Amino acid sequence: MPEIRQRRPANSGVLSIPAGGGIDPHWHEEHQIVYAGRGVLAVTTEAGSWIAPANRAIWVPAGTLHEHRAYGETALHTVGLTENPLALTAPSALVVSPLLRELILAYTTPEGDVDERDRLRAVLLDQLRHSPQRPTYLPTPRDPRLSAVCGLLQDDPADNRTLAELGREIGASERTLSRLCKTDLGMTFPQWRTQLRLHTALRLLAGGESVTRVAHQCGWASTSAFIDTFRRAFGHTPGSRSA
Repeated sequence: MPEIRQRRPANSGVLSIPAGGGIDPHWHEEHQIVYAGRGVLAVTTEAGSWIAPANRAIWVPAGTLHEHRAYGETALHTVGLTENPLALTAPSALVVSPLLRELILAYTTPEGDVDERDRLRAVLLDQLRHSPQRPTYLPTPRDPRLSAVCGLLQDDPADNRTLAELGREIGASERTLSRLCKTDLGMTFPQWRTQLRLHTALRLLAGGESVTRVAHQCGWASTSAFIDTFRRAFGHTPGSRSA
């Protein structure tokens, strides 16, 4: 990320971001819940990226340098919190139930008196405590050899070459790269590639691409295989309204 280290207040509210727009790297003294009521939002730190379709929110702990990027016309809802109801010290993707969605939308709309908003906030916090975490995290490699391999796939997510074949192109063995995946990324190479493809798929879907075209562009063997993987990751099909 660019070296912009601006502190901003973690206010609660809603902001419209045009497709392809975003917010430069910044940090807050408070914790923050970030939710895309419309569109798809990516939250990126130095460690990697989290992506939030309509049934996910991103938890951003206080002091975390991060930036936002919108895919499709995006309504960015943010909830600033002095407390940490989740006891999480790193960013995480949380499942947003229909009730939690409505609570976030209502709370980030400045209506009602102070007592009403306090009651709404209390229920919102209760719902957050019961929100399970779901991985939408794409870690950023630090080792230059692994970074080179990951860069090849970021340029072309449909590249189906094996780790050994990719390694030969950048001059590293499969064994070395496999070890680096575990130590650098905390996951296997196939897991990372799947996460990359899912992130790319969400961005393309938000841009209006068809499910069939997205499946092809992201390297799935068939549309049905893409739909199955997407549903297992996000809890809904890529063609549903939640996507």
